[in-house]
Amino acid sequence: MDVTLLGTGGPSGLPRPSCPCSSCAVALGVDARAATALLVDGALMIDLTPGVAFAAARAGHSLGGVRQVLLSHPHDGPAVEVPAGLPQPGRVPDGRELALLTGHRVRAVAMDAPGTGYAVTGPDGQRLLYLPPGGAPAGLEDNGRDVYDMVLADVVERPDALARLRAVGAVGPTTDVVAVHLDHDVPPGAEVRRRLAAAGARVVPDGTTLAVGAYEDVPDVPRRTFVLGGARSGKSVEAERRLEAFPDVLYVATGGTRDGDGEWAARVATHRERRPGSWRTTESCDLVPLLADEGPPLLIDCLSLWLTDAMDAVGAWDDAEWAGGGERALRERVRELTEAVRATRRTVVAVSNEVGSGIVPATASGRRYRDELGRLNAAFAGECEQVLLVVAGQALVLRG
Repeated sequence: MDVTLLGTGGPSGLPRPSCPCSSCAVALGVDARAATALLVDGALMIDLTPGVAFAAARAGHSLGGVRQVLLSHPHDGPAVEVPAGLPQPGRVPDGRELALLTGHRVRAVAMDAPGTGYAVTGPDGQRLLYLPPGGAPAGLEDNGRDVYDMVLADVVERPDALARLRAVGAVGPTTDVVAVHLDHDVPPGAEVRRRLAAAGARVVPDGTTLAVGAYEDVPDVPRRTFVLGGARSGKSVEAERRLEAFPDVLYVATGGTRDGDGEWAARVATHRERRPGSWRTTESCDLVPLLADEGPPLLIDCLSLWLTDAMDAVGAWDDAEWAGGGERALRERVRELTEAVRATRRTVVAVSNEVGSGIVPATASGRRYRDELGRLNAAFAGECEQVLLVVAGQALVLRG
Protein backbone atom coordinates (compact mmCIF):
# COMPACT_ATOMS: atom_id res chain seq x y z
CA MET A 1 0.00 0.00 0.00
CA ASP A 2 1.39 3.38 -1.09
CA VAL A 3 0.40 6.76 0.33
CA THR A 4 1.07 10.01 -1.48
CA LEU A 5 0.97 13.10 0.72
CA LEU A 6 -0.55 15.75 -1.52
CA GLY A 7 -0.18 18.20 1.36
CA THR A 8 1.27 18.05 4.88
CA GLY A 9 0.32 21.44 6.32
CA GLY A 10 -2.37 22.71 8.66
CA PRO A 11 -5.87 23.44 7.40
CA SER A 12 -4.75 26.94 6.29
CA GLY A 13 -1.48 25.70 4.81
CA LEU A 14 2.03 26.88 5.62
CA PRO A 15 2.74 29.72 5.30
CA ARG A 16 -0.66 30.96 6.32
CA PRO A 17 -2.06 33.60 3.98
CA SER A 18 -1.11 37.14 5.11
CA CYS A 19 0.57 35.89 8.31
CA PRO A 20 3.66 37.97 9.23
CA CYS A 21 5.14 35.54 11.81
CA SER A 22 8.73 34.33 11.52
CA SER A 23 7.72 30.72 10.89
CA CYS A 24 5.56 31.67 7.93
CA ALA A 25 8.26 34.01 6.63
CA VAL A 26 10.78 31.17 6.27
CA ALA A 27 8.34 28.45 5.13
CA LEU A 28 9.76 28.32 1.62
CA GLY A 29 10.64 25.56 -0.83
CA VAL A 30 10.20 22.10 0.70
CA ASP A 31 9.03 23.75 3.94
CA ALA A 32 6.00 25.32 2.23
CA ARG A 33 3.04 23.01 2.75
CA ALA A 34 -0.49 22.79 1.41
CA ALA A 35 -3.30 21.60 3.68
CA THR A 36 -2.93 17.90 4.43
CA ALA A 37 -4.51 15.48 1.95
CA LEU A 38 -3.75 11.80 1.27
CA LEU A 39 -4.00 9.63 -1.81
CA VAL A 40 -3.92 5.91 -0.99
CA ASP A 41 -3.01 3.60 -3.88
CA GLY A 42 -4.63 6.07 -6.26
CA ALA A 43 -8.04 4.77 -5.14
CA LEU A 44 -8.83 6.45 -1.81
CA MET A 45 -8.49 10.13 -0.99
CA ILE A 46 -8.68 11.43 2.56
CA ASP A 47 -9.39 15.15 2.95
CA LEU A 48 -10.20 17.19 -0.11
CA THR A 49 -8.26 20.47 -0.24
CA PRO A 50 -8.04 23.34 -2.74
CA GLY A 51 -5.77 22.58 -5.67
CA VAL A 52 -5.66 18.87 -4.95
CA ALA A 53 -5.76 17.92 -8.64
CA PHE A 54 -2.70 20.08 -9.38
CA ALA A 55 -0.94 18.67 -6.32
CA ALA A 56 -1.57 15.15 -7.56
CA ALA A 57 -0.29 16.04 -11.03
CA ARG A 58 2.90 17.54 -9.56
CA ALA A 59 3.42 14.28 -7.64
CA GLY A 60 2.98 12.29 -10.86
CA HIS A 61 -0.47 10.91 -10.08
CA SER A 62 -3.90 11.12 -11.65
CA LEU A 63 -7.13 11.30 -9.68
CA GLY A 64 -8.96 9.28 -12.33
CA GLY A 65 -8.82 6.10 -10.26
CA VAL A 66 -10.16 7.58 -7.02
CA ARG A 67 -13.25 5.64 -5.93
CA GLN A 68 -13.84 7.19 -2.50
CA VAL A 69 -13.20 10.60 -0.93
CA LEU A 70 -13.43 10.87 2.87
CA LEU A 71 -13.30 13.92 5.11
CA SER A 72 -11.67 13.80 8.51
CA HIS A 73 -12.31 17.22 10.04
CA PRO A 74 -14.81 20.10 9.81
CA HIS A 75 -14.10 22.63 7.10
CA ASP A 76 -14.63 26.18 8.36
CA GLY A 77 -13.80 28.07 5.17
CA PRO A 78 -15.65 28.33 1.86
CA ALA A 79 -16.85 25.10 0.29
CA VAL A 80 -14.09 23.21 -1.51
CA GLU A 81 -14.83 22.60 -5.16
CA VAL A 82 -14.85 18.91 -6.08
CA PRO A 83 -12.71 18.33 -9.18
CA ALA A 84 -14.51 16.80 -12.14
CA GLY A 85 -14.64 13.03 -12.03
CA LEU A 86 -14.18 12.71 -8.27
CA PRO A 87 -16.98 11.23 -6.18
CA GLN A 88 -18.65 13.49 -3.64
CA PRO A 89 -16.76 13.47 -0.33
CA GLY A 90 -18.32 11.82 2.69
CA ARG A 91 -17.57 10.66 6.20
CA VAL A 92 -17.73 7.23 7.83
CA PRO A 93 -19.58 7.16 11.17
CA ASP A 94 -17.42 6.42 14.22
CA GLY A 95 -16.83 2.71 14.68
CA ARG A 96 -18.19 1.76 11.27
CA GLU A 97 -16.16 0.14 8.52
CA LEU A 98 -16.24 0.81 4.79
CA ALA A 99 -15.09 -1.81 2.29
CA LEU A 100 -13.91 -0.68 -1.16
CA LEU A 101 -13.97 -2.75 -4.31
CA THR A 102 -10.19 -2.23 -4.51
CA GLY A 103 -9.75 -4.43 -1.42
CA HIS A 104 -9.14 -1.57 1.02
CA ARG A 105 -11.04 -1.46 4.30
CA VAL A 106 -11.55 1.82 6.15
CA ARG A 107 -12.64 1.94 9.79
CA ALA A 108 -13.67 5.22 11.40
CA VAL A 109 -11.86 5.96 14.69
CA ALA A 110 -13.55 8.13 17.31
CA MET A 111 -11.58 11.22 18.38
CA ASP A 112 -11.50 13.39 21.50
CA ALA A 113 -11.99 16.51 19.35
CA PRO A 114 -14.20 17.29 16.36
CA GLY A 115 -13.28 15.06 13.47
CA THR A 116 -12.84 11.44 12.45
CA GLY A 117 -9.73 9.30 12.30
CA TYR A 118 -9.40 6.58 9.69
CA ALA A 119 -7.70 3.21 10.04
CA VAL A 120 -7.00 1.89 6.55
CA THR A 121 -6.10 -1.74 5.86
CA GLY A 122 -4.68 -2.42 2.42
CA PRO A 123 -5.35 -5.45 0.23
CA ASP A 124 -2.09 -7.05 1.43
CA GLY A 125 -2.77 -6.36 5.10
CA GLN A 126 -0.68 -3.25 5.74
CA ARG A 127 -2.26 -0.94 8.31
CA LEU A 128 -2.34 2.84 8.24
CA LEU A 129 -3.84 5.24 10.78
CA TYR A 130 -4.65 8.82 9.84
CA LEU A 131 -5.72 11.35 12.48
CA PRO A 132 -7.29 14.77 11.84
CA PRO A 133 -5.66 18.02 13.03
CA GLY A 134 -5.82 18.70 16.76
CA GLY A 135 -7.22 15.27 17.63
CA ALA A 136 -6.24 12.13 19.50
CA PRO A 137 -8.01 8.75 19.48
CA ALA A 138 -10.64 8.25 22.17
CA GLY A 139 -11.40 5.01 23.98
CA LEU A 140 -8.32 3.07 22.96
CA GLU A 141 -7.89 -0.44 24.37
CA ASP A 142 -4.72 -2.51 24.67
CA ASN A 143 -5.45 -5.63 22.64
CA GLY A 144 -1.81 -6.44 21.97
CA ARG A 145 -2.19 -7.08 18.24
CA ASP A 146 -3.22 -3.95 16.34
CA VAL A 147 0.18 -2.43 15.59
CA TYR A 148 0.02 0.10 12.77
CA ASP A 149 2.65 0.10 10.06
CA MET A 150 2.25 3.85 9.58
CA VAL A 151 0.65 6.66 11.54
CA LEU A 152 -0.05 10.10 10.07
CA ALA A 153 -0.94 12.53 12.83
CA ASP A 154 -0.65 16.00 14.31
CA VAL A 155 2.44 15.05 16.33
CA VAL A 156 3.51 18.64 17.00
CA GLU A 157 0.28 19.94 18.52
CA ARG A 158 -0.95 16.62 19.99
CA PRO A 159 2.06 14.57 21.07
CA ASP A 160 -0.23 12.94 23.62
CA ALA A 161 -2.01 11.22 20.72
CA LEU A 162 1.21 9.38 19.94
CA ALA A 163 1.71 8.64 23.64
CA ARG A 164 -1.77 7.09 23.84
CA LEU A 165 -1.10 4.91 20.81
CA ARG A 166 2.21 3.76 22.28
CA ALA A 167 0.54 3.02 25.63
CA VAL A 168 -1.82 0.48 24.05
CA GLY A 169 0.76 -1.02 21.72
CA ALA A 170 -0.72 0.49 18.55
CA VAL A 171 2.62 2.15 17.76
CA GLY A 172 5.78 0.08 17.98
CA PRO A 173 9.48 0.54 17.18
CA THR A 174 8.94 -0.12 13.47
CA THR A 175 5.87 2.08 13.05
CA ASP A 176 6.60 4.90 10.62
CA VAL A 177 5.20 8.00 12.32
CA VAL A 178 4.87 10.90 9.89
CA ALA A 179 3.84 14.35 11.08
CA VAL A 180 1.10 16.10 9.12
CA HIS A 181 -1.11 19.17 9.69
CA LEU A 182 2.10 21.17 10.26
CA ASP A 183 1.25 24.75 11.16
CA HIS A 184 3.24 27.82 12.10
CA ASP A 185 3.34 27.12 15.84
CA VAL A 186 6.66 25.29 15.48
CA PRO A 187 9.51 26.62 13.33
CA PRO A 188 9.84 24.71 10.05
CA GLY A 189 12.99 23.25 8.59
CA ALA A 190 15.73 21.76 10.72
CA GLU A 191 14.08 22.64 14.03
CA VAL A 192 10.84 20.78 13.41
CA ARG A 193 12.78 17.80 12.04
CA ARG A 194 14.91 17.71 15.18
CA ARG A 195 11.89 17.87 17.50
CA LEU A 196 10.04 15.16 15.61
CA ALA A 197 13.06 12.86 15.52
CA ALA A 198 13.22 13.04 19.31
CA ALA A 199 9.67 11.66 19.36
CA GLY A 200 10.47 8.90 16.87
CA ALA A 201 8.64 10.73 14.08
CA ARG A 202 9.60 12.43 10.84
CA VAL A 203 8.35 14.89 8.28
CA VAL A 204 8.42 14.71 4.48
CA PRO A 205 7.82 17.30 1.73
CA ASP A 206 4.49 17.63 -0.03
CA GLY A 207 4.17 15.20 -2.92
CA THR A 208 6.15 12.41 -1.25
CA THR A 209 4.96 8.84 -1.83
CA LEU A 210 5.56 6.46 1.07
CA ALA A 211 5.36 2.68 1.14
CA VAL A 212 3.32 1.54 4.15
CA GLY A 213 5.24 -1.17 5.98
CA ALA A 214 8.71 0.09 5.07
CA TYR A 215 10.41 1.25 8.25
CA GLU A 216 14.00 1.89 7.16
CA ASP A 217 13.52 5.65 7.58
CA VAL A 218 11.97 5.47 11.06
CA PRO A 219 14.27 7.65 13.25
CA ASP A 220 15.99 6.08 16.22
CA VAL A 221 15.12 7.86 19.47
CA PRO A 222 18.34 8.64 21.39
CA ARG A 223 18.43 6.47 24.51
CA ARG A 224 20.42 8.99 26.57
CA THR A 225 20.01 12.74 26.10
CA PHE A 226 21.65 15.49 28.13
CA VAL A 227 20.13 18.98 28.08
CA LEU A 228 22.24 21.90 29.33
CA GLY A 229 21.29 25.54 29.71
CA GLY A 230 21.39 28.60 31.89
CA ALA A 231 18.69 29.90 34.20
CA ARG A 232 15.31 30.30 32.45
CA SER A 233 16.87 29.23 29.16
CA GLY A 234 14.08 26.75 28.42
CA LYS A 235 16.15 23.65 29.17
CA SER A 236 13.44 21.95 31.24
CA VAL A 237 10.81 22.65 28.58
CA GLU A 238 13.13 21.16 25.95
CA ALA A 239 13.68 18.06 28.08
CA GLU A 240 9.96 17.58 28.71
CA ARG A 241 9.17 18.08 25.03
CA ARG A 242 11.47 15.18 24.12
CA LEU A 243 9.35 12.71 26.10
CA GLU A 244 5.82 14.10 25.79
CA ALA A 245 5.00 11.60 23.02
CA PHE A 246 5.80 8.67 25.33
CA PRO A 247 3.53 7.24 28.06
CA ASP A 248 4.39 6.41 31.67
CA VAL A 249 7.43 8.67 31.97
CA LEU A 250 8.99 8.77 35.43
CA TYR A 251 9.91 12.35 36.32
CA VAL A 252 12.76 12.37 38.85
CA ALA A 253 12.84 15.65 40.79
CA THR A 254 16.17 16.03 42.58
CA GLY A 255 15.35 19.29 44.37
CA GLY A 256 13.24 17.84 47.16
CA THR A 257 10.90 20.02 49.22
CA ARG A 258 11.70 23.31 50.91
CA ASP A 259 9.19 24.10 53.61
CA GLY A 260 8.30 27.77 53.80
CA ASP A 261 9.98 28.70 50.49
CA GLY A 262 7.16 30.20 48.43
CA GLU A 263 9.30 30.88 45.37
CA TRP A 264 10.47 27.24 45.27
CA ALA A 265 6.90 26.00 45.67
CA ALA A 266 5.80 28.20 42.75
CA ARG A 267 8.56 26.78 40.54
CA VAL A 268 7.60 23.21 41.42
CA ALA A 269 3.93 23.95 40.68
CA THR A 270 4.81 25.39 37.27
CA HIS A 271 6.77 22.26 36.36
CA ARG A 272 3.97 19.96 37.51
CA GLU A 273 1.35 21.80 35.47
CA ARG A 274 3.40 21.33 32.30
CA ARG A 275 3.74 17.57 32.66
CA PRO A 276 1.30 15.18 30.97
CA GLY A 277 -1.15 13.56 33.36
CA SER A 278 0.16 10.07 32.59
CA TRP A 279 3.61 10.87 33.99
CA ARG A 280 4.62 9.85 37.51
CA THR A 281 6.90 11.87 39.79
CA THR A 282 9.41 10.78 42.38
CA GLU A 283 11.58 13.07 44.50
CA SER A 284 14.98 11.46 44.86
CA CYS A 285 18.71 12.00 44.47
CA ASP A 286 19.35 8.25 44.52
CA LEU A 287 19.72 7.98 40.75
CA VAL A 288 21.91 4.89 40.43
CA PRO A 289 19.18 2.35 41.37
CA LEU A 290 16.69 4.07 39.08
CA LEU A 291 19.11 3.87 36.17
CA ALA A 292 19.79 0.21 36.92
CA ASP A 293 16.11 -0.76 36.97
CA GLU A 294 14.08 -1.70 33.91
CA GLY A 295 11.14 0.58 33.29
CA PRO A 296 9.68 3.54 31.41
CA PRO A 297 11.73 6.57 30.35
CA LEU A 298 13.34 8.72 33.03
CA LEU A 299 13.40 12.50 33.01
CA ILE A 300 15.95 13.72 35.57
CA ASP A 301 15.64 17.38 36.51
CA CYS A 302 18.25 18.27 37.43
CA LEU A 303 21.88 17.20 37.94
CA SER A 304 22.90 20.54 39.42
CA LEU A 305 20.59 19.92 42.39
CA TRP A 306 21.84 16.32 42.58
CA LEU A 307 25.36 17.72 42.88
CA THR A 308 24.31 20.10 45.67
CA ASP A 309 22.93 17.15 47.62
CA ALA A 310 26.08 15.09 46.95
CA MET A 311 28.39 17.92 48.03
CA ASP A 312 26.34 18.41 51.19
CA ALA A 313 26.72 14.72 52.00
CA VAL A 314 30.52 14.72 51.69
CA GLY A 315 31.07 18.00 53.55
CA ALA A 316 32.35 19.80 50.48
CA TRP A 317 31.75 23.26 51.95
CA ASP A 318 34.26 22.72 54.75
CA ASP A 319 37.86 22.96 53.56
CA ALA A 320 39.15 20.48 56.14
CA GLU A 321 36.50 17.86 55.31
CA TRP A 322 37.01 18.44 51.60
CA ALA A 323 40.74 17.88 51.88
CA GLY A 324 40.31 15.00 54.33
CA GLY A 325 38.30 12.79 52.01
CA GLY A 326 35.29 14.79 50.85
CA GLU A 327 36.73 15.47 47.40
CA ARG A 328 37.60 11.80 46.93
CA ALA A 329 34.12 10.75 48.07
CA LEU A 330 32.48 13.14 45.60
CA ARG A 331 34.61 11.82 42.75
CA GLU A 332 33.41 8.30 43.65
CA ARG A 333 29.76 9.38 43.59
CA VAL A 334 30.17 10.99 40.18
CA ARG A 335 31.95 7.87 38.89
CA GLU A 336 29.09 5.65 40.12
CA LEU A 337 26.53 7.89 38.45
CA THR A 338 28.29 8.02 35.08
CA GLU A 339 28.84 4.25 35.12
CA ALA A 340 25.12 3.79 35.80
CA VAL A 341 24.29 6.02 32.85
CA ARG A 342 26.64 4.02 30.64
CA ALA A 343 25.02 0.73 31.65
CA THR A 344 21.37 1.79 31.72
CA ARG A 345 18.88 0.29 29.27
CA ARG A 346 16.22 2.89 29.99
CA THR A 347 15.54 5.94 27.87
CA VAL A 348 16.96 8.86 29.86
CA VAL A 349 16.70 12.62 29.44
CA ALA A 350 18.68 14.56 32.03
CA VAL A 351 18.86 18.30 32.66
CA SER A 352 21.68 20.35 34.14
CA ASN A 353 22.73 23.97 34.48
CA GLU A 354 25.59 25.43 32.48
CA VAL A 355 27.23 27.83 34.96
CA GLY A 356 30.81 28.02 33.75
CA SER A 357 30.27 30.81 31.24
CA GLY A 358 29.18 33.52 33.64
CA ILE A 359 30.76 35.64 36.35
CA VAL A 360 33.38 33.97 38.54
CA PRO A 361 31.69 33.32 41.91
CA ALA A 362 32.85 35.61 44.70
CA THR A 363 33.16 32.84 47.31
CA ALA A 364 35.43 29.82 47.50
CA SER A 365 32.42 27.51 47.97
CA GLY A 366 30.75 29.02 44.92
CA ARG A 367 33.88 28.45 42.83
CA ARG A 368 34.15 24.91 44.11
CA TYR A 369 30.55 24.18 43.12
CA ARG A 370 31.04 25.74 39.69
CA ASP A 371 34.14 23.62 39.06
CA GLU A 372 32.52 20.38 40.24
CA LEU A 373 29.40 20.99 38.16
CA GLY A 374 31.57 21.54 35.11
CA ARG A 375 33.31 18.22 35.76
CA LEU A 376 30.02 16.42 36.34
CA ASN A 377 28.46 17.84 33.17
CA ALA A 378 31.46 16.81 31.08
CA ALA A 379 31.47 13.27 32.51
CA PHE A 380 27.71 12.82 32.09
CA ALA A 381 27.72 14.24 28.56
CA GLY A 382 30.42 11.77 27.61
CA GLU A 383 27.98 8.90 28.23
CA CYS A 384 25.06 10.34 26.21
CA GLU A 385 24.22 9.84 22.54
CA GLN A 386 22.80 13.34 22.26
CA VAL A 387 23.83 16.54 24.06
CA LEU A 388 21.96 19.84 23.67
CA LEU A 389 22.70 23.38 24.84
CA VAL A 390 19.61 25.57 25.21
CA VAL A 391 20.10 29.31 24.76
CA ALA A 392 17.15 31.75 24.75
CA GLY A 393 14.77 28.84 24.21
CA GLN A 394 16.71 27.58 21.17
CA ALA A 395 18.32 24.13 21.33
CA LEU A 396 21.78 23.80 19.84
CA VAL A 397 22.88 20.24 19.15
CA LEU A 398 26.38 19.62 20.53
CA ARG A 399 26.37 15.87 19.89
CA GLY A 400 24.10 13.46 18.07
